[in-house]
Amino acid sequence: MDLGDRASVPILSFSATSPSLIPRTRYFVQTAQSDADQVKAIASIVMAFSWNQVVIIYEDTEYGNGIISYLSNALQDVNARVSNRSVFPKSATDDFICKELYKMMTMQTRVFVVHMSQHLGARLFLKSKELGMMSNGYAWIVTSGLTDLFSLMDVDVVEAMQGVLGVKPLIPKRKELDTFPNIWNAMSLQVDGSIKPTEVSIFGLWAYDTLWALAMAAERIGNKHLKATKNGVDSNSEFPFSLGISKAGPKLLKEILRTRFQGRAGVFHLADGELVQTPYQIVNIVGKRERLVGIWSPSYGISKEVILNVTTSYSTSKENFRIIIWPGNSVIAPKGWEFPVNGKKLRVGVSEKSGFNEFLKVVRVPQSNAINVSGYFKEVFDSVMEALPYSVPYEYVLYPFENSDGSSAGSYDNFVYQVSLQEKYDAALGDITITANRSIYVDFTFPYAEGGVASVVPIKYDDRNDKWTFLQPLTKELWLMSATFYIFTGLSIWILGRRIETSCRDSAGQHAGMICCFPFFPGQGIEGNLICLVLVTWAFVANLLISTYTASLSSRLTVQRLQPAVTDVMKLIRSGDYIGCQEGSFLVDFLKGLGFEESKIRTYKSTHDCDEALTNGNNGGISAYFDVLPHINLFLSEFCGKYMIVGPTYRTGGFAFAFPKGLPLVADVSRAIIQLTENGTIVDIGQMNSSNPACAGPESAITPNSMTLQSFQVLFAITGCVTIACLLVSLIIYLYKNRGFLQGVSNFNVSIWSRIHALCRYFVKIDLSSRSKAGHTKNQIQKT
Repeated sequence: MDLGDRASVPILSFSATSPSLIPRTRYFVQTAQSDADQVKAIASIVMAFSWNQVVIIYEDTEYGNGIISYLSNALQDVNARVSNRSVFPKSATDDFICKELYKMMTMQTRVFVVHMSQHLGARLFLKSKELGMMSNGYAWIVTSGLTDLFSLMDVDVVEAMQGVLGVKPLIPKRKELDTFPNIWNAMSLQVDGSIKPTEVSIFGLWAYDTLWALAMAAERIGNKHLKATKNGVDSNSEFPFSLGISKAGPKLLKEILRTRFQGRAGVFHLADGELVQTPYQIVNIVGKRERLVGIWSPSYGISKEVILNVTTSYSTSKENFRIIIWPGNSVIAPKGWEFPVNGKKLRVGVSEKSGFNEFLKVVRVPQSNAINVSGYFKEVFDSVMEALPYSVPYEYVLYPFENSDGSSAGSYDNFVYQVSLQEKYDAALGDITITANRSIYVDFTFPYAEGGVASVVPIKYDDRNDKWTFLQPLTKELWLMSATFYIFTGLSIWILGRRIETSCRDSAGQHAGMICCFPFFPGQGIEGNLICLVLVTWAFVANLLISTYTASLSSRLTVQRLQPAVTDVMKLIRSGDYIGCQEGSFLVDFLKGLGFEESKIRTYKSTHDCDEALTNGNNGGISAYFDVLPHINLFLSEFCGKYMIVGPTYRTGGFAFAFPKGLPLVADVSRAIIQLTENGTIVDIGQMNSSNPACAGPESAITPNSMTLQSFQVLFAITGCVTIACLLVSLIIYLYKNRGFLQGVSNFNVSIWSRIHALCRYFVKIDLSSRSKAGHTKNQIQKT
């Protein structure tokens, strides 16, 4: 390549595909697709099948190393981690290949991307088949360097590569390609008669197009600038092989770069000294040939056919593939990982504690190393593992929280850290809360139990007798509204009864007494239907109001009032009282973050120890106990009526299973947890361990709230409307019967107030029939 710069002559390469060659020299032109173009196609395959980890296998040459950084970045963009890079020297022996393959067999990752030359790649697949790595569960993807030369491989290599996926540049179908292999073979025989007829590889097509591009560029510049000048170096000097400088080189380079035509391998178009990226075809090696299973393009992603619709969006769904035959002659896509073939099971750590073991209990079997695990958490874990679409062998391994003398031997933070080391445990099971600090070391699954931290305090009983208790069943607004309607209804009955009930025509003092006692009035002499309607409506409302009042007052007088001994967490911090939490949990650091001093925090091993400490209170005990919600609910259920929750519930991550960082099993376990949660298999821990209704909590015995006006506003509206309607009907009847008097009033020329005064006096008159209507009207107006 340096010779091209020194002589100003373009160097064209149709076989160099390493992306590291592009920026080196000005006169180097790469007429083959760069290996950097295919990495996105490979990453799309990985993304389509949701593979989280990939092993890259490549040879230690410029060709092999040139693509690795591009491939790693592309995989990272689709959230796939490169779990291992296996580098093979070009002269690798069979022993070296087997050693590397054995190392890969002990890993969990089962997705391999191979970027090698034809000779070394063929040896790799032959050894892989011998070791059983071309069977079910494995996924192999090869780059275009191997895929393009598949037709040149031996039969035994082809048999070893069954089920392999490969990518290579897409060659558009044209009529010229149907006859081109015959022309190519004929040209090859002219050069060497011993060459056997073969299929034309992509490199052959690129070579053909390169020669055409060079010929077209040379034709455009002509031959008048083909002379070269010496570089001025003396022939007797130490540089006997001096080069001339081509005058036509720069123009030839310019013409080559601007050349564009429809070649055998597709559109020949150069940009920045390399061939413009084209779509890639994804092939599946089945039998003795490669079968097209998909097409990847930079604009549309993966599809079954070439997409011509410009409105189609980018997609990498596995549904866009045709049927793929995987290694082992399977049509089921590999999940991308397996447990190593070294015979080990998944070691699930379980915590052994003397207390707080209601959800997970671990008991050692005497005279053996076996352990018995039981409890809700264990049932959840077993159900989740059974729900996985594949079998995962596992065993429970003990993690002791206490020494033989009862002293503390571990904590949940240390338990999680031991999982990250993978020395004794591959997973952790128990009441392990998701925290930010723990997530640094391990990956958590989706939580299978609720999170949150709350505090409980003792309940104190308050038997104070309030002399105004009888007013508390109803609110002030309801009392005022009841009194208003009482008076309004009484006045309405008096007005209605004035015209038809002789017993109502007494003095004003007697009228006022009747208003106060009309609900207890026997009703003798009431003949109007309107009065009966008003009385029935008001009686219904009054009886309902009295019944509600009686029930609420009885509850207030008979039920003890329950009050928490401490009502505010901040008050605990200010007062410096001692508080408690579970030993070995994250709560010590959590409470320190809330503002509690570490010297004021005491830890306990069991719920009975916490109960004793809360009972002692300030006499050597604690004022409040903090724990996660599942344990808090269980504590309240166990000690029914003694404690209650106070203060806010601090949100935290729930209980989850912990696995080492990067383990693909985590995503599948999380999906299984969500599935079992949706179908009801995983029941909320609070419901599974809830107490009977009598021990549901102190809230069931708290004094009921006062009845508000809102509860009776509809009834008051109904009785008010009925009463007003009856008054209007009575008024209309009265005006109709006394229309002569009204007509007489309207004939006199007096003020409005005089007329109203006359109407009022006329209304209260005891006997209107004893006087003449006209004379009575005149005298009343004159007196006014």
